Amino acid sequence: MKAWDAYVESAKIQMEQRLSPGNTFLWVDEEPERLARVRAGEIAVSPVGPQNPQKVPSGLIHDWVGSAFIAGVTLQDVLQVVRDYGQYKELYQPGVVDSRVIDTAETKDRFSMLLIHKSTFLKTALDADYESRYVHIDDRRIYSVSRATRIQEIDDYGSRAQRIVPEDEGKGIIWRLFSITRYAERDGGVYVELEAIGLSRDIPASLRFLVEPIVRRVSRASLSTSLRQTENAVRSRAELANGSTGSGRSSDPIVHGGAAPEALHLVHSSH
Repeated sequence: MKAWDAYVESAKIQMEQRLSPGNTFLWVDEEPERLARVRAGEIAVSPVGPQNPQKVPSGLIHDWVGSAFIAGVTLQDVLQVVRDYGQYKELYQPGVVDSRVIDTAETKDRFSMLLIHKSTFLKTALDADYESRYVHIDDRRIYSVSRATRIQEIDDYGSRAQRIVPEDEGKGIIWRLFSITRYAERDGGVYVELEAIGLSRDIPASLRFLVEPIVRRVSRASLSTSLRQTENAVRSRAELANGSTGSGRSSDPIVHGGAAPEALHLVHSSH
């Protein structure tokens, strides 16, 4: 998987470059018109790079970025939701069937999710473990880097014939997952940006002209849905906290354990 490792390393370097003086931390800040649309409540989604998906030996790398602005909340409000892995099964239905925290620390968390992938004739699940690392830049900016440490398909999920497939085998819906999420509190709310990167089986050349436009359309819609679900969850929890405390800011401590649901977007995009 040399091509995948090189691609991920390049994405990490580009993230670090965003922290250099004169560079933009947020993707939306690269274009004033894009920033204005997101600030007004639109969710912006775009493929990353001139060729997406990018063909590599025996596979395809999918790379998409999306941004949302959640008005009237704080960075702490957002982190309480996105770092609450155990609630993913409630917040991101119906794609997430189960989720649980494995281990938490100040800057590194581990969790698992069971995701459903539905096609015309088959129902496959993905059982995966993830590791997320958080980097606090300052009081108003944080970014996280997440990767799947184990991914296994479950064929014919929910039937008597369901079968757990060994790692790196199966239909190749998703072989690898990696994401970078940026959070910035400003303008009376919080910007949430997710770059989701995944490795899947290649599309046969004879079908590429037909399948790739579908993958692109579904990728855009599913990433937008994931960000909107995050926004709705943050708003709901903040409103509940405000109703309990009578304050415009949540008083609860940051919950350790969670990251943006990049796997949801990539599983959907492989339909």
